[in-house]
Amino acid sequence: MKITPQCVVALTWTLKDTLGEVLDELDEPVEFLLGGNDLLAKIEERLQGHEAGDALVLHLDPESAFGDYDENLVFLEARQLFPTELEEGMSFDGAALPAGCTPDIPAALIYTVTEIYPEHVVLDGNHPLAGIAIRLSLKVESVRAASEAEIGRGSLGTGFFRLEPLAPGNGTLH
Repeated sequence: MKITPQCVVALTWTLKDTLGEVLDELDEPVEFLLGGNDLLAKIEERLQGHEAGDALVLHLDPESAFGDYDENLVFLEARQLFPTELEEGMSFDGAALPAGCTPDIPAALIYTVTEIYPEHVVLDGNHPLAGIAIRLSLKVESVRAASEAEIGRGSLGTGFFRLEPLAPGNGTLH
């Protein structure tokens, strides 16, 4: 079956920066819904017409990947507002930040703790790969028609580098 909109593809990949450093590797196939919210538009575009067994190499500039880095999405918040077990790399849903944080902080983002000081915490609402051009080697492991339920949800819940607030056992980008 060839890849078309509204189908499910199982992919493996290696993601590198422009210097060749591996940023992420997916060895076990993961399913994504094309035509939904699971993949970046450029990835969906390039997958069209391919089938199981095909391999692709994509070069994505920041605008086509995770956007440019926006320094206006970096906030300095009081350390005492956060749990004592706070660690760099932890993430928080913007809609559920502790009371007392900057009142106009955009609630629709996920914030990553990038630095911890005795009096302050730095929260960054940029995607960790914002501002980075990437090289993505994809392999299409399988293709199948999407069910009505999958199409209705618009996602299989495994978005391409979708950030989720940290929960027990959830520390990955995908």
